[in-house]
Amino acid sequence: MKRLLFILSLVCLQWSFANAQTYTKEFNNPRLEKKAAKWLKKGRWRNGFVKAGPDASVNATDFYLQYQRNPAQWEALFRWIAETDLLTIPKGKHPIEGTTLVASVEDSKNGPLAKRQSESHYHHIDFQYVVKGVERFGLIDHDSSTPNCEWREDVIHYDYAVDKARFIDSSPDRFFIFFPGDWHIAKIENDTDQQDIRVIVIKVDYIDD
Repeated sequence: MKRLLFILSLVCLQWSFANAQTYTKEFNNPRLEKKAAKWLKKGRWRNGFVKAGPDASVNATDFYLQYQRNPAQWEALFRWIAETDLLTIPKGKHPIEGTTLVASVEDSKNGPLAKRQSESHYHHIDFQYVVKGVERFGLIDHDSSTPNCEWREDVIHYDYAVDKARFIDSSPDRFFIFFPGDWHIAKIENDTDQQDIRVIVIKVDYIDD
């Protein structure tokens, strides 16, 4: 009986690995991941911004490492969104003083999933904060997705399995950060009859190891 249970546990474990899905970069470093989680919780990175926190989908370890490698841009980003009235500022491009960062204020509309492209970036990180309306984001599985074009400047698109994608609706108390390992879809229709949104998008430089 014990041997049978052991064999069944191995089969279940193998099935679990075979069916595991990857949506973000994996670090496989428990000590680093624990340190990053503690750093995230302390919130010193906020620089005065308290209206929202990171969505659960944000890769805390990537965030921690990128912040350490590029503190000036992250400090300026959070200072700007803390001090700016994001609901009344005119739409368009707004340079963030003292940096090369530009905040894009977009009054836009969600669209059908079939018409929205998946994407990832190599040189930049997408910081996205939906301050009005509900934007649905998608994260696509790395193992079942394949590029369907060449890199164009800093973007590439994918063919992906819809049934393996994860979908997350935004709310004003959460922001999203898409690192190069986060293959994502933006501005997907939600389940309501209201698809108008205002979203703040800031591209932060991605710093390699």
